[in-house]
Amino acid sequence: MSLADVKYLPETPAHDPEIDAINDEAFGPGRFVLAAYKIREAGGHERALSFVAVDGDRVVASVRMTRIAAGAGRALMLGPLAVRPAFKNLGIGRRLVAIALEAAAKAGVPAVILVGDEPYYGPLGFKRIPRGQISMPRPVDLDRLLSHEITPGAVARLTGEVGHASQARVAEHV
Repeated sequence: MSLADVKYLPETPAHDPEIDAINDEAFGPGRFVLAAYKIREAGGHERALSFVAVDGDRVVASVRMTRIAAGAGRALMLGPLAVRPAFKNLGIGRRLVAIALEAAAKAGVPAVILVGDEPYYGPLGFKRIPRGQISMPRPVDLDRLLSHEITPGAVARLTGEVGHASQARVAEHV
């Protein structure tokens, strides 16, 4: 395997079984109780802004984006990001995040949030969301709530509990 052989593609329904297997391998059954999973299951992810890395015809990594709402703010939630063990530490995950952020910006999305580790995501442009600004529908380490602001002021508009955008009660403001 060479990194030159890895191709980055928009996700399609045909990728779903392999993506499910990668996420199961990376996160196990415990992922179904996480706050981010609860948000995603409320309305699904944005396939047009989600991507896979393939080696030949095999999916080796994926990243998904989900439209979310919190207060008057709208954004995407990045995740899960998962890479098969044999392909870790090669920069594939970071490349997928960069592709997803670029697609979000082109789509006019004002911000991207995630629950993740600042040492990994910080160099990719993510910063901690101020404690107490947003909450999740299930317990989460508030120090792991990170954002990447595309439109100035967009993260400040995210307030209160984060939910799937399809469940939002406030008129959409982007």
